[in-house]
Parts: sequence; structure tokens; C-alpha cells
Amino acid sequence: MNRLRILIAALLILFVSSASFAEEYKFEVSEIEKKPYHVGGYLEFRPNLFVLDKNAALYKLNFFNRNEGDTIEDYNGRLWLEGSYEKGIVGLFLKANLALGYSYQGWNDQTRIYEGYMSLKPSSSLTFDFGKRVFQWGKGYAWNPVAFVDRPKDPDDPELPREGYVVATADYIKSFNGPLKTFSVTPVIFPVYHHVNDAFGEINHLNFAGRVYFLLYDTDIDFLFLAGESKTTRFGFDFSRNITTNLEIHGEFAFINNQKKQVADSTGKVSESQFDAKSYLLGIRYLTSWDMTCILEYYHNAPGYSHSEMKDFFSFIDKGFDQFLSTGNTKLLRKAGSLNKGNYGVISPMKDYLYLRISQKEPFNILYFTPALTGIVNLDRSFSISPELLYEGIKNWEFRLKGFAIVGSKGTEFGEKQNDYRVELRVRYYF
Repeated sequence: MNRLRILIAALLILFVSSASFAEEYKFEVSEIEKKPYHVGGYLEFRPNLFVLDKNAALYKLNFFNRNEGDTIEDYNGRLWLEGSYEKGIVGLFLKANLALGYSYQGWNDQTRIYEGYMSLKPSSSLTFDFGKRVFQWGKGYAWNPVAFVDRPKDPDDPELPREGYVVATADYIKSFNGPLKTFSVTPVIFPVYHHVNDAFGEINHLNFAGRVYFLLYDTDIDFLFLAGESKTTRFGFDFSRNITTNLEIHGEFAFINNQKKQVADSTGKVSESQFDAKSYLLGIRYLTSWDMTCILEYYHNAPGYSHSEMKDFFSFIDKGFDQFLSTGNTKLLRKAGSLNKGNYGVISPMKDYLYLRISQKEPFNILYFTPALTGIVNLDRSFSISPELLYEGIKNWEFRLKGFAIVGSKGTEFGEKQNDYRVELRVRYYF
């Protein structure tokens, strides 16, 4: 636990020093001059408390040979660094994540570059990028079915940073007078080889992707595609439009050619099918006159599992657990664990979801305070609900307390998760 104490002590030192050495702001001309470089980031401490559900299938799968009691905790630290240097037509950009965590499984650490690329800008309308990048394609807040070259978001916390992929890309943008105000095209070369994007799909292939963007009649429209051998061909479009100054609508549609899907029945027998998948998302964002923001989205995930398919998988875990209790044999549980590392264990593995987030800025005139409530509903009739409190009233500091309640009957996605409740505290110091 020494490393954990060091992490906590570092946070306390930062807090005391920021409070002790605060001074009256003085205007300096040099502060408004653009510098060629930027360095920043944050230090984060994030403990979690989990209240376990010992009757759930995923508890049985993950804890079948352990007795951790009714609750478990983990402690996570993160040092997020970002920097840039721009001189003439050349820019260098870096975002790095250094993480240290402690859980019932012991210590773990990870150092990873999330973005690191060189940018060449020979003119105001043309840019070339080479290196590791995040594209953030799509208009959805919680999900993005058209984000063909991005890692998926976590709908529990969609604004978390995501790791990019190594690519070569360009961006050409042109402005006009008339109904078409802006046009841009973004071609992407996407290699997948050993140690280069090898988690993306089948290796030893060079893939191509792209986006064409229009700002037409005050509507943002994108057409996107991915082609190559690492994944099957896919294309889609998205849109976003402000109906009024306070109401925005958005949507996405993705078509995936020859999508493959593996399904396990209640005995563990695996079958594979292949079909053309059509996923889509529709959403609205509304801001009230009293600064309440509401985001509502419906997501249809065509490659996802139906209620009966997911229920069969959970039944297979139960059979494996019963076998372990009676004979000590873990063969079925090991097979279920392998399946859970695949598509059964991805974020949002099923077909139909609703997302609702309501946040209120500075209620009752409490400055720098934002409470929020988030609900994620799987239409198999299970859901999670997450209240949170965010406070940013101390310079360079952010405090967030968030709870998760998971509700669902036997055989549903949320009902079979390993915990019933979770409480998370996140403390960040920005520099």
C-alpha cells in the first residue's frame, strides 16, 4: 500500500500548495501573446466502492474461486499529460496517460500514448497528420455507430479520453457563400500490422477510411466509410441541426457489410452467422432557460445480442458455476470467460438502449456546482441510474461524487452484472 499512500500524499501536497501560494491576478501583456508551445494536464485520484451481487452470473464468473465479502474497493491514480509545439507549418501534439491502480487483484500500472502525431499545415485550408490520433466521428453523446476508426465510448462516462490509432490523414476545408457554407474532406490511411493497431482487426492489411463534411442550410452532415481487409466494409452518415437556439437534434446511421456474430446457447455450443447490419442513433439536446441541459438518445446496435441470446449466455455461466461447485471442474467457466472477453463483454453488447442525462448548472445560485442524473436503459427491461455532484469552486481543482444503482431481473444485462451498486469519488488537479 506504500504506492497508494504516496499517491494520496501527492494530492494533499498539491492541494495545500495551490491554496497557500494563491495570489492576486496581475495582467501581463505576455499572457495574451500566443506561445509556440503548450503543456498541461491533470493529476487524478479515483477510489471506487462496489456492493456485490452474489447471485448475478458475472459475479459467479469473476469470483467463483474467491470470497471477497459483500463489497470490494479499488483505488486509481492517473497523470494525464498533454502538450503541443507549433512553429510555421509544423505542429507536434502529444497526449499521454500514466495510470496506477490497486484492487483485490493487486497493483497494476500502465503508461500509454493516447495521441502523438505530427501535423503539417501548408495552407489555411489543408492539413496533413501523421501518427496516433483520435477522430471523434459521429454526433451522438453516449454512442457513435459511425465512429469506424475510433474506440467505443463508455456511456457511463462518455467524456473520458480515448486512445487513438496510428494513421496518416489529411483534411481539406473550403468555405462558400450560399446554402453550402463549408465543405471538407478527410481521407485516412489505416495500417493494421504487428504492433501497429493490431487490436483493431485482422492484421497485415492496409485499410482506408474517410469523411466528407457539409455545413448545408445550417445542418452539419457527414458521410463516412471504412474499407479494407481488417474489418468488413462499412459506411454511414450523421447529422446535427439546431431547431431553435435551445434545441438540437442529431442522428447517425451505419451499414456494416457481412457482419460476423458468434452466439453461444445455454450449453455453451457456439454458432456463427453473417449478415448485413444496420445500426442507428437518434437524439436531442435541450437547454432550458434556467440552465438545465437534457440529452436523450435512442441507440439500435444491430450486431448486438437479443434478450434470449444474452439470457442463454448467462444460463451457460450458471451451469458452469454449478459444475464447479459439485465437481471442482472449471472447464465451462473458462469457456464462458473466453466468450466474455469477446463480444459478450463489450460495452453495450445488446441491441436497443435509451440514454437520458439531466444536468443543472449552479442550482439555488450555488456557484461552480453542477448536479446531474444519468439513466441508461436496456430495452430488455434492465437499467442503471447514476446521480452525480460536481464542484469546481477551487481554482484548478475538480471534485465529482457519482453513484451507480443497477436494476434488473434474472437474465437481463444489468441484472446479471457483478455489482448492485457503485460509488465513485473523482478528484482532479489541473495544471
